[in-house]
Amino acid sequence: MKNNIVLIGFMGVGKGSVAREIVRQSGMVAIDTDDIIESMENRKIKKIFAEEGEPYFRELEKRVSKWLRVSVNNTLISTGGGFFKVPKVHEVGTIVLLDAPFETIYQRIIDHPRAERKLKKRPLFQDIDKAEALYNEREPQYRAVADLVIDVSDKDYETIAKEILEKTGK
Repeated sequence: MKNNIVLIGFMGVGKGSVAREIVRQSGMVAIDTDDIIESMENRKIKKIFAEEGEPYFRELEKRVSKWLRVSVNNTLISTGGGFFKVPKVHEVGTIVLLDAPFETIYQRIIDHPRAERKLKKRPLFQDIDKAEALYNEREPQYRAVADLVIDVSDKDYETIAKEILEKTGK
């Protein structure tokens, strides 16, 4: 298995913020699968969803996953909310689930100083009931894939990052 840490979890759980803190504490290099996809396509995720649909986006995630499995090591990888479903995801690295109740995630997003922008950039969060249904569907799937589950409720990013680094031996 690769020596990568792969952060998974529902959109808005804090994967990007935790990744930045892990980098600060460890000096690891970090990449984000959604950023890679936006670079490949030269357009934002929201636009890809609107113009091509979710199945097309999921194919892009598979391409990124293959590249990660072949070419990337000793790296922290933040992923989009559905990335955990790509084939052979365990070959990318140690899968770390950032876990919190839906209400906690949603509250963090709407309490954020740039809440409007945060909500806009998450196309699947436009309908709160649909988002919660998706969360309920994915939660057991995340747990089934995860090598490590970190409860991020009521913890700051510094504490979460430290816990991940300790538990993954980084």
